Amino acid sequence: MLDTIALTGLLLLMVALLIRYQQHSAKIFGGAMLVTLAAGWISADELMANAANQGLATLIMLILISFALEKTGLLRKVSRFLFTDSEAASVWRTMGLSALASSVLNNTAVVAALLNAVRNNKKVAASRLLIPLSYASILGGTLTLIGTSTNLIVNSMFTDTGHAGFMFFDFTLVGLIVLSGGLVTLYIVSRFLPHHDDDRQEITEYYVEAELSDDSPLIGKHVDEAGLRHLEDLFLAEIVRKGGHEILRPVARYDVLQAGDKLLFSGDVSKVKTLNQFDGLKLFADDNGLETHQLTEVIVKEESVLTGRTLKSTGFRARFDAAVVAIRRDGGNISGKLGEVTLQAGDFLLLATGPDFASRTNLSKNFYLLSGVEPDSMLSGWRESLTLYGFLAMIGGTVLTGASLFYGVLFLLGALLFSGCLNVNEIKRRFPVEIWVIVASALCLAEALTNTGASAAIADFARAGLAGHTPFMLLVGVFLITYLLTEVITNNAAAALMFPVAYSLSQGMGIDPFPIILGVAFAASASFITPYGYQTNLMVFNASNYRLKHFLLAGVPVALVYISLSLFAIPLVFPLT
Repeated sequence: MLDTIALTGLLLLMVALLIRYQQHSAKIFGGAMLVTLAAGWISADELMANAANQGLATLIMLILISFALEKTGLLRKVSRFLFTDSEAASVWRTMGLSALASSVLNNTAVVAALLNAVRNNKKVAASRLLIPLSYASILGGTLTLIGTSTNLIVNSMFTDTGHAGFMFFDFTLVGLIVLSGGLVTLYIVSRFLPHHDDDRQEITEYYVEAELSDDSPLIGKHVDEAGLRHLEDLFLAEIVRKGGHEILRPVARYDVLQAGDKLLFSGDVSKVKTLNQFDGLKLFADDNGLETHQLTEVIVKEESVLTGRTLKSTGFRARFDAAVVAIRRDGGNISGKLGEVTLQAGDFLLLATGPDFASRTNLSKNFYLLSGVEPDSMLSGWRESLTLYGFLAMIGGTVLTGASLFYGVLFLLGALLFSGCLNVNEIKRRFPVEIWVIVASALCLAEALTNTGASAAIADFARAGLAGHTPFMLLVGVFLITYLLTEVITNNAAAALMFPVAYSLSQGMGIDPFPIILGVAFAASASFITPYGYQTNLMVFNASNYRLKHFLLAGVPVALVYISLSLFAIPLVFPLT
């Protein structure tokens, strides 16, 4: 009994920590797993068996295969046909391609591949397309077993209970119902999104740093006298005095310039060369000896080594043969020296690149490349064909033969390695350690629930406390709790936490756990309310002029439709009795 209470307390503590420190999900899950081992709730043999779980291995290999798919240019080629003079047609094409691609590809990679095409199209305002692009990619991930890592996490935990797990298209009928309603809702709410005819100018507003050299003729002049207040499309937002102890914001026209001042401009980076016209004014990137005539735009990935660190501490030039010219974040202000800005996942960086930038093997680990230099690692020719057709063959073979997905992904991964579409260094650099730790730890926690009797206690509660209630009410309760968790923590963490509870409740009520577990997968796969709950939402937020109200305007109706249709479709396709 004491073990059950202690384990319950551990789970509640995990929820609190995940809400407060969701960027450290793997550490929280890993720490909880170590507690269960130290407390004797699981054995070392059980820990090792969970870490080498076949479902988990399948998930990891699929993520590795997705790295090769990201290096193909298929989505960028198709994106040229998305936009017409009809706004309605453009919205539907964008949503349709995003959803379809996300059913088999990582939705973050899909949005990254289409983002620049949407922003730069000259036919439809990007503000009408970016939120639909993100939300459609989330909806599309619900169509298949491999559409999102959340589905695979739930599947690996389900198979660990001794069940056969989900087939490739078990999600599809429910997913199509949810997707259809979601896309119609998205199209309707897109009509109420802002319509900025000058989106292409507004979304280029970055923060650019320049420094006054000690011998600059501008020293001692007022800002207005130096001609820095009337630049075309650039605005002097802040002055950081030498040493960084004094910051002038806002900048007044009579403020006197001093040697060593860092000047922070905001505006259109295409005008950055204007600053070179001022003697003794040197761009942040100039310190690295790189030319700014060709700029490359990238997004910082969540798993990047840059996340949570400053440019100065990362050795950026040596690591990437590039220097940061400008930074854009959340449509908000960046204060202080660029070199001391703590980078976040989803930050847009504008880079001046050196001759070795494109050949650096660490680019795909750290960035989504949107424009400018294309890395040498992109696949083309027969390797691109092998990756695409091999992936389709793997899916077809699994569906037609009924063979385990494990064998299909194992042989495809081997083929990609032997052909050079992937290499060992890429796998070592990009191995999804966090997902592996979260899933392995969640499996250990589920095992601990069984070993301590907590699962039996939950089942007894279901038999007694839910007596007289229908299985549908259980589905509703599990779905809503999971959905709320995925809005405040991460989708993978929400799925991993809720699975053992949902499974034990369904066992206690004596019903088939399949539809209840499917509900966990669907509820954990979506986050629409804020730009911060899902990586694709954050990406389009950073790339646009959206405000939080725009995500609420679009997200609340989509979330209500998503929840309603999921709860309608799951028992319809998979009866609860």
